[in-house]
Amino acid sequence: MKPTCHVKAIPAAVLNKAQKAIDEALSSLKPYLLALTPGERHGLPKMGQKTLSFVEKAHEYAKQNLNFVPPYLDMNEYDKDFADAHGLWGLANSIRQLEEGLDDTIMAAGSEAYKASLTIYRSAKDAAQQDIPGAKAIYEELTTRFPQNRRKKKPTDGEESAASR
Repeated sequence: MKPTCHVKAIPAAVLNKAQKAIDEALSSLKPYLLALTPGERHGLPKMGQKTLSFVEKAHEYAKQNLNFVPPYLDMNEYDKDFADAHGLWGLANSIRQLEEGLDDTIMAAGSEAYKASLTIYRSAKDAAQQDIPGAKAIYEELTTRFPQNRRKKKPTDGEESAASR
């Protein structure tokens, strides 16, 4: 059974408002965000959803039992890192939800637009075969842009011999 997707038309004003909010959030956070290299990312221990509760509880115990905090651990830095990680974790979860919704909506809207475009393409092809004025130009233009026609061009005899040298 084919899934049916009906995408609501999103008003331009709503898209503009969302883009402004995203731009504002990025601008606000940009001075604090890092850009790690792949090597740096690979070398860091990761705090994921499973380790979040461990980190929360360890921080709570450290605050309540300072005698367990070794003298070489800077509690001010620990507090700052914990607050940043905890605060950004919530933002990241909201962004993941937004991204999933955007991806699903883009997929559904894109699919609907692609199916409608295929209908136009087939209609132009049929009209061109019936010599309806203007249809051939439309069909030929769409044919050059049709995704299946982007295959690698076969070399001619002269190109083939030059390539094999």
